[in-house]
Amino acid sequence: MRLKGKVALVTGAAQGLGAAIAERFGREGARVFLGDLKEAEGNAFAARLKAEGIKAWFVRLDVASEDSWAGSCEMVVAQAGRLDVLVNNAGINIRQPIEEMSVENLDRMLAVNVRGPFLGIKHVLPLMRKTGGGSIINMGSVCSVIGHKFTPEAYTTVKGALAQLTKSVAVRYARDNIRANILCPSTVETPMVREMLKNQERRKERLGEVPLGRLASLEDVANAALFLASDEAAFITGVSLPVDGGVTAW
Repeated sequence: MRLKGKVALVTGAAQGLGAAIAERFGREGARVFLGDLKEAEGNAFAARLKAEGIKAWFVRLDVASEDSWAGSCEMVVAQAGRLDVLVNNAGINIRQPIEEMSVENLDRMLAVNVRGPFLGIKHVLPLMRKTGGGSIINMGSVCSVIGHKFTPEAYTTVKGALAQLTKSVAVRYARDNIRANILCPSTVETPMVREMLKNQERRKERLGEVPLGRLASLEDVANAALFLASDEAAFITGVSLPVDGGVTAW
């Protein structure tokens, strides 16, 4: 039980990658809060986890809203008394090249992908400091560290900003035993991605950039998040950790 006694809040956890991370944490002993706007899916997932013996609760969370963050953190503390791990997983990708990207769509991406983690970190820092430390894990991308030819510019912009936010928090709050790291996966095999890559040429193109020859799985990323959340990573902070099969090693 690598997270026994710990309390974790995972955003975007009603389904997909966030759900995989939350379930992995729960199976390792954490009490898990599932932050999302999708109430039906989130409550159903929490109920399934509870039926399997995992302590899980759904919390309605709009990551772009400071009031929503404040209320969610209050709920976590009221229910569990502490918060040890924050995973800023919620994010969106509006796939338009820079020449077609509207200001409104750019602002929406910034609100969810940058303002969201910024506000989350702002509100969990006092909680982690009070209990002697914690682990903040931001969900980046290979686009956090490289310019990616298959990805529009707005996404690389927001994921690059998230990498710098991670490093800034890591160096400032190390004194409080609060660690901050960013996971940088390549394309993850989710149902949405499988649909997107039904075009065999596009799938071949994506696989061709991965030295290990496959897409990242949900388990690949969840396992890396588990490591960073655990005490095994107690001396790791400020790191951009690729989970990419070698994409960034070219």
